Amino acid sequence: MSIQKMVGFGPVVAALLGNTLVTAIKLCASILSGSSAMFAETIHSFADTLNQGLLLIGIHRSTKKADSQFEYGYGNERFFWALISACGIFFLGAGITAYNGINAFNTSHEITFTPIIFIVLFLSLLIEGYTLWIAESNLRKSFPDAAWHERFMLADPSTLAVYLEDAVAVIGVLIAAASITLSYYTKNPAWDAIGAVLISILLISVAVTLIAKNRSYLIGRAMPADLQEEVVTFLTSDPAIEKVIDFKSTVLGFGLYRIKCEIEFNGPALFQEAFQREALKDQFEEIKDDYEAFKRHSVDYADRIPRLMGKKIDEIEGRLKKHFPSIQHIDIEIN
Repeated sequence: MSIQKMVGFGPVVAALLGNTLVTAIKLCASILSGSSAMFAETIHSFADTLNQGLLLIGIHRSTKKADSQFEYGYGNERFFWALISACGIFFLGAGITAYNGINAFNTSHEITFTPIIFIVLFLSLLIEGYTLWIAESNLRKSFPDAAWHERFMLADPSTLAVYLEDAVAVIGVLIAAASITLSYYTKNPAWDAIGAVLISILLISVAVTLIAKNRSYLIGRAMPADLQEEVVTFLTSDPAIEKVIDFKSTVLGFGLYRIKCEIEFNGPALFQEAFQREALKDQFEEIKDDYEAFKRHSVDYADRIPRLMGKKIDEIEGRLKKHFPSIQHIDIEIN
């Protein structure tokens, strides 16, 4: 399995399996109880299951090799399918849940209180808590030295989607349990409807967050600023490069980048590579009294410099890829 496929694959599979089971048991509890909050949780888990299926499609398709139609590869497929998944959370999860909750305010409905409801909620809490732990562990492992807000900014959208969905799922279970309990003790089903609406609000928040993140990748997000600074420093550390101009980068997939920049060569440094001092002195002694030989030497010099510059660029690109494996394509131009 490729590195690209491994990123986010484990948490998504765990969440897919967990949510499939949770959807089934929540559906049973929803039918038995008639609870709006429990129905909201069923739709929530069903939407999560579908969304994680979409995330897996994206992860798989993003590993396809480049071809004549997509010469830079299919890495952005991951973000496209993650965006579709986020829209699914918004329209399917949040939309149906909000409609059901609001509708419950306007229609009288009874809730059948049975121990099965709380058994199902407890099992759901355990399963979704476990998948949340897997996603959280993956984030910690990927960015061990980063603060939590930095992990959210740098995280693979698939892993982040699983983390946020499972976090909301855990909170949703607690909301459902609280709203059903309040409805039971107050004999007021409005609490049940309030629970459904609160769950829909949480889903909307997650959906908007994920849509914004995937949108930034799809429209050409640049590499992280600290990585860009490292790349520019690496380039200018070469004696032959005077400075780097007009540096640009874009995402080709999660953790994969394409860069383009212009460089200004250091003439003396290139000259030293083209002509070793002793060899140049010997050539001077040979041609100093021969104008025709001097012209031939000048033509040879003019021909050698462009080839030397091309060879130097190839050498720099090779070292750059070796030092920064995440950079897949490099376009260096001479200013």
